[in-house]
Amino acid sequence: MAGNNQASALDKEQIFGMAEKEMEYRVELFNKLTHTCFNKCIEKRYKESELNMGENSCIDRCVSKYWQDCRVILELVTNLIGQLLGSNRPPM
Repeated sequence: MAGNNQASALDKEQIFGMAEKEMEYRVELFNKLTHTCFNKCIEKRYKESELNMGENSCIDRCVSKYWQDCRVILELVTNLIGQLLGSNRPPM
């Protein structure tokens, strides 16, 4: 019984660690996206309190392209890992 409790505590700790890493990754991704699209789309001298139509369109396209790129990269990395694991070669 005690061994079972230790295993489940370890599993919970691993799950919590994985969730924490996932949250850190998502926050970093959001911060990079915000920084990239803001610098690309927003004029340095604010003229209005609201975004204009051009800025809105630019941000919409920027965010869309950023997410598309992230999905492509994730797919490539996933395929690479699958190939490495499938060939029983250790990762580099």
